[in-house]
Amino acid sequence: MCGRTACSLAADNLRRACAYRDRRGQHRQPEWVRGERYQPSYNKGPQSSGPVLLSRRHLHQDADSSERVLMDMRWGLVPSWFKQDNPSKLQFKTSNCRSDTMLSKSSYKGALLKGKRCVVLADGFYEWQQQSGGKQPYFIYFPQTKDAMDKGMEGDEEWKGWRLLTMAGIFDCWEPPAGGEMLYTYTIITVDASKDVSFIHHRQVRAGKGVTEMPAILDGDEAIRKWLDFAEVPTQEAVKLIKPTENIVFHPVSTFVNNIRNNAPECVAPIELGAKKEVKATPSNKVMLGWLKSSQEGSPQKKENDLPKWTSQFIHSPSPKKTSADVLQQWLGKQGQPAAKKRK
Repeated sequence: MCGRTACSLAADNLRRACAYRDRRGQHRQPEWVRGERYQPSYNKGPQSSGPVLLSRRHLHQDADSSERVLMDMRWGLVPSWFKQDNPSKLQFKTSNCRSDTMLSKSSYKGALLKGKRCVVLADGFYEWQQQSGGKQPYFIYFPQTKDAMDKGMEGDEEWKGWRLLTMAGIFDCWEPPAGGEMLYTYTIITVDASKDVSFIHHRQVRAGKGVTEMPAILDGDEAIRKWLDFAEVPTQEAVKLIKPTENIVFHPVSTFVNNIRNNAPECVAPIELGAKKEVKATPSNKVMLGWLKSSQEGSPQKKENDLPKWTSQFIHSPSPKKTSADVLQQWLGKQGQPAAKKRK
């Protein structure tokens, strides 16, 4: 499942990070719709709002369906057919939608068949591993290149910052029976977890608690294009994109993130499992903290002196071809040391 995410980029940088080519091959950035409502966060949970991509044609019938817009929507789908006067009266959870039931459950089937497909954006998502001493959180995201250290250039230059995780979603629009503002909401589609994410859940699986899940991740702009362009790509073709991916990496983070009220760079910063709580500050700590604090302007964050210090990091990388471990080691000043730890 997907129960918590982070999306820390400022609105302008988020727009630049979502640059794409339209049907004519022109380089474009999606325009914000109600962008003033977007609030960056290191700790987003269901019922909070978050950024999604969708086809402009959903909002303007004469628009090219390949054009994209950014919109801030509430996490937790409220079906358009829901007749109560308050969406909080919905009796079931809709933050996640299992791929094997999305075409049968009435909450999602109607919206999906109408092409209401969206891409949910995040730096990454959190997952928890049950251990004897409690739950250990992990942050899961796309492998990053060394260019991600640059955080993108100003102006219209190509974005070279963090590669956003792009998750397949379904959205809907609910209108209060008594009239009022339309409410846009979304759900994240989930699939059976890949073997690498299952590693985090291995204790639960062994205990017979069933197959674990992960978000359906759209890897690459072609997959994003097909998922969003509902006018050109029918539902039967689009659902073929919904499958697990192995192209992810993750590292453990502080239990600070366990409290949904905590919203600071500490939520996503790598920690070393088993390390002492009190450690001395080093230049490498400041590199990582500097990247986190400068990733966007105006995001909720603490002063550097209020943040804990980390001396090293652990990152799981299932394939030697992936470079995120090396990138994070550079951020933390760890060049020349052994590669990141791998699970046994």
